[in-house]
Amino acid sequence: MTISTDHELLTVAEAAERLRVTTRFIRMLIADGTLPALRLGRRAIRLRKDDVDHVLRPIGR
Repeated sequence: MTISTDHELLTVAEAAERLRVTTRFIRMLIADGTLPALRLGRRAIRLRKDDVDHVLRPIGR
């Protein structure tokens, strides 16, 4: 995985606020591989804003 600093990074709390869900739900998406995440040090997790936005998808008819 190539890491680029060209993307705006969000914390788990910021991602949850952006999607209007709980931080627990965001962590579940990270754990099941639906939402890619980056680890900074031992505890800090960051998410690319573009990846968070791509989690949203239209409901099919």
